[in-house]
Amino acid sequence: MYKARIFAFADEASPMIDEQIKAMKRNGLLGLEIRSVDGESVSSISMEKAKEVHRKMEDAGLTVWSIGSPIGKIDIEKDDFGQHLDVLKRTLDIAHILECGNIRMFSFYLPRDKQPSLFRNEVMDRLRKMAEIGEGSGVQLCHENEKGIYGDNAIRCNEILSEIPEIAGIFDPANFVQCGQDTMEAWKMLKPRIKYLHIKDAMFADGSVVPAGKGEGNVPFIVKDFLAAGGTSMTVEPHLTVFSGLKALERFGEESKIGGHYVYANSHEAFDAACAALRSILES
Repeated sequence: MYKARIFAFADEASPMIDEQIKAMKRNGLLGLEIRSVDGESVSSISMEKAKEVHRKMEDAGLTVWSIGSPIGKIDIEKDDFGQHLDVLKRTLDIAHILECGNIRMFSFYLPRDKQPSLFRNEVMDRLRKMAEIGEGSGVQLCHENEKGIYGDNAIRCNEILSEIPEIAGIFDPANFVQCGQDTMEAWKMLKPRIKYLHIKDAMFADGSVVPAGKGEGNVPFIVKDFLAAGGTSMTVEPHLTVFSGLKALERFGEESKIGGHYVYANSHEAFDAACAALRSILES
């Protein structure tokens, strides 16, 4: 049996922090990758709210592993980057209150009708500025591959992680599948720079999300290879049923297909199924 440090996006069980804590406890998780709390994006909560969440997590014997922030999920042509840097600074302050060592981030939405190569220099310049803001904070910025952003495939993720080594990598198999990227090719290329995994699986045919190990993302191999190489931490990201806040996570026209193959009665059942799927992989 493999030993792993397992966390989760528990807002997929409930938007409310008290219910998120219950979901994590009953599944034996160590803590939270906090994305939204009591219906509010983590990067928008007040400092007092962050202190309240920290108290509740500490009382429950849980930790906040990472902030699942929306940093970098802005349009590279249309949105105000300077204002976005202020959001990053604020999110770092929230991370310190939560005693959280990681912030998940992205590499900007690109126009669908233009080649990504046109934006390479701009993306790298922006990410360097973000890394400079994070320098010395004690919080690691971690880039996640995602649909529609510059770093949506393995080659461009590798460019980011190689050119800006201050940024670590998050590997999400389902997101790669949804972009048509072979996950074994991606894993071979990115493995040395990956700090942690997002446990999510999908099908190439329609991009639908399925429990880990039931799709085409090679999740069992990647999980075990990650652990065998000394990796420890992973976040369960179910996406097995529609949950509050889902629409805010993906750009219009690039939404994940949910519930096509596996159907659950409610969000708690779907969350538990996602956790059970990872446990099955770890115990096999």
